[in-house]
Amino acid sequence: MNFFEHLISYEDYLLKHPFHNLLGIKLDIYGRVNRKIERSLSYSIDQNSIESISAELDDLVRLHYLVTSRKVTTILEFGVGKSSIVFDHALNFNKQKHSSFVRDNLRRSNPFQCFSIDNNNEWISKARKIADTSLVDFHFSRCSVSTFNGRICTFYDELPNVCPDLIYLDGPDQYSTIGDIRGVSTNHPDRLPMSADILAIEHFLLPGTLIVVDGRASNARFLKANLQRDWTYFYHDDFDQHFFELTEKPIGRFNKRQIDYCLGADFYQRSR
Repeated sequence: MNFFEHLISYEDYLLKHPFHNLLGIKLDIYGRVNRKIERSLSYSIDQNSIESISAELDDLVRLHYLVTSRKVTTILEFGVGKSSIVFDHALNFNKQKHSSFVRDNLRRSNPFQCFSIDNNNEWISKARKIADTSLVDFHFSRCSVSTFNGRICTFYDELPNVCPDLIYLDGPDQYSTIGDIRGVSTNHPDRLPMSADILAIEHFLLPGTLIVVDGRASNARFLKANLQRDWTYFYHDDFDQHFFELTEKPIGRFNKRQIDYCLGADFYQRSR
C-alpha cells in the first residue's frame, strides 16, 4: 500500500504547490525538503513547552499530496497546527479542480472543508494567526480520560458532526487531558497518547476513508487492535506514519461514484 509512488520529487511538488510560503519557510535556509529532522528524546514529552513544533516539510508535503492525489473533500483533523494550514491550501486546490464534479455528482455536505479539533485554545489561536485558512473550521473541545471496551483511553467531549474521507490523528498531547480512571491517566512522562475518538465513529465512516496517524505508535496499535471493519493497515518506517484505509465494498451509488472518481481502480486492487 504505497500512496506515494508517484511523489518523485518533494522539491518539484513544492514548486507546484508552494504552501511553505504561508508558513514563512525559506527553502534555501531549510535545506533538503525530504530530510528527516532529528529531535531530542524529551522533545515531544516536555509538558512545560509552549513553543509549537517546528515545521517538517517532508511530512507536510506528504499530507498535501494525499489530499490532492486522493481528491479529498472533507478532512477531520485531531490536533491543530501547521498541518491545518497545509490542509487548507490543498483543499483550495481541490476545490478549484473538482468542485463542479463534486457538486453535480456526489453527496458531500461539507465539500472542501477541514474540521480541526483541539483542546488547547492557545494552539487554535496560533494556527489562526499563521495564515488565512478560509476552508478550516477550528473546534475547541475538552479532552477527557475514559474507557473503550474497558481500556483506558481519551475522548474529546465534542466532535464536529461530519463525514470525513481523510482523518489525521496528531492530538491530543498526553498532558492536557482531564481526569483519570482509578488513578490512571496519560499525564505522566512515561505514558503515551491514547485517543479513541476514531473508534467511536468507525461505523459512520465510508469505504475509501483514509486515516493517517503521525507517530503515536502505541495509539496506532490501539486503533489496529480495536477497529472492527475491513481496514488495510500499513506502517512506513521511514516516515514514522501509520495508514489505515477502509477497503470495503462501496456503500451505495454515491459512495461508489466518489471512490471511482477520487481513488480509481487502484482502490479496488487494494480491496481484493
